[in-house]
Amino acid sequence: MSQFSTAPLLKTKMVTIRDIVCNGECRHKSDEECAHRTSLVYPYRGVFMRHVGRNDTVAEANQVLFFNAGQGYRISHPIEGGDACIDLAIDESMLEELTPKEQAQPGPPFSFRRQRRRIDPRAQALVALLRHGLSRNVAETLEAEILALTLVRRSLGERTSHAAGASAGRQKLVDRAKLVLSSDLARRWTLSEIAAEVGVSPVYLTQVFQQVEATPLYRYQLRLRLARALDLLGQYEDLTALGLDLGFSSHSHFSASFKQSFGQTPAEFQRAAQLRRR
Repeated sequence: MSQFSTAPLLKTKMVTIRDIVCNGECRHKSDEECAHRTSLVYPYRGVFMRHVGRNDTVAEANQVLFFNAGQGYRISHPIEGGDACIDLAIDESMLEELTPKEQAQPGPPFSFRRQRRRIDPRAQALVALLRHGLSRNVAETLEAEILALTLVRRSLGERTSHAAGASAGRQKLVDRAKLVLSSDLARRWTLSEIAAEVGVSPVYLTQVFQQVEATPLYRYQLRLRLARALDLLGQYEDLTALGLDLGFSSHSHFSASFKQSFGQTPAEFQRAAQLRRR
């Protein structure tokens, strides 16, 4: 069985979008690969680690990762289950126009300074709309191109995304906490349990996580669950069951959390994305 499968979703002169699924059988670091073009990668299911030199990045549904053309990297899967991502590449001149100067490396060819940014819930919803719409052939090309540009703009905006700035030690601590949360999205973790898994005190963990990610640990976990819900909405008729499967205490809890993040209830999102009949 091949470790990767790639499904082309859209290819125009301006935008190329692919859906990439990895079964995660290779748990250790892969052989070095090299990106052939600069792209933005949006994990929407599972988790993996990307290793660029000594820089390690946890890739999960709260992040966009930047793959720079010609840059070598390795991939590993510390958690079972593999991953799935949307790979989005746009015309380089447009990418330069969309990217704030402080986020790009000086000089050609165009490349990003950082390895990743944390995206907001509306960006996660755009990823889901693009994937569901294109995979089901219900999104028009013009609509998909505009959604893609909106997604890139939102992913790079200073008010709609966040670049973590921390020492290597603090970043590794936060990354360990992310892996703990990602290992079982439905589990109702306690702070003490997570801190014990990471190996620090609960107080220190909450302080460092807030400093690095600019969001509380509990909210980060909530957004991971809701991102998984975006992925699964096309497979569930019973939305109460979906919420309970993801660890929410009730349908009302799930629906209210979903609407607060994405501006629509799960049922409204299903209809808007044409995942169910009206």
